[in-house]
Amino acid sequence: MTYQSIEVRKLTPTIGAEIFGVDLGGQLGNQQFQEVHDALMENLVIFFRDQKLTPEQHKDFGRRFGKLHVHPNAPQLIEGHPEILVIKADEKSKRVAGEEWHSDVSCDEEPPMGSILYMQETPASGGGDTMFANMYSAYDALSEPIRHLLEGCTAIHDSNKAHPYRHNAKDRADMQFPKSEHPVIRTHPVTGRKALYVNRGFTTHIPQLKKQESAALLEMLYRHVETPEFMCRFKWQPGSIAFWDNRSAQHHALWDYFPERRYGHRVTVCGDKPFYRG
Repeated sequence: MTYQSIEVRKLTPTIGAEIFGVDLGGQLGNQQFQEVHDALMENLVIFFRDQKLTPEQHKDFGRRFGKLHVHPNAPQLIEGHPEILVIKADEKSKRVAGEEWHSDVSCDEEPPMGSILYMQETPASGGGDTMFANMYSAYDALSEPIRHLLEGCTAIHDSNKAHPYRHNAKDRADMQFPKSEHPVIRTHPVTGRKALYVNRGFTTHIPQLKKQESAALLEMLYRHVETPEFMCRFKWQPGSIAFWDNRSAQHHALWDYFPERRYGHRVTVCGDKPFYRG
């Protein structure tokens, strides 16, 4: 794919690209917006450096791609901006978001299409990278008999698996813990490509199978997702932004920097109900 208004440099042949020549805090023209969108579709996750965004500018950029999502059970820490999810860890943290491979909020009936994370503070000694994996490649690499088996299956995605500790939160009455059933193989609504759509963070079982069969098959798929050749790894700097497509990629946040601090804001764009088209 050729680009005229932005520069696109791939991180790997499989997934990930850095985008240059765009100020996300400004008004993107139609061509530049379309090329950013096309770069996301081609590379599944795109990265920007040296950006400076207010919460309102962050939301404005996200809204170009669709309605903004409000997380069902995360605390709202920025007054007046319920759409902004604070991603932070420091010396007081007992856990961090995203330590398991996952696709964001896949437990929703209509999971988010994408997430835009703006990192403002990074650990002084390094670390805190995020890894991303290509779920088209994960599907393509499966043998034909396994693909045939999975194409007739759905899976249950449950928020309780990802966030069991939030049941003890003081403001639990305002929280929701959704559970949804989605196809194991998902057809991307824009590209038409097939992607593996189960993840260790949210997926609990495949209802068409017996308990032991489901557990064994899912464990094989979770390990398959972790194949290094499907991945890229992004090293954050203050002012970096990552924008990933939750329909075709999974990610994993490394917490290798305790007790140092990492802080950012995430805006998430609403998506549609996953489907499989044979």
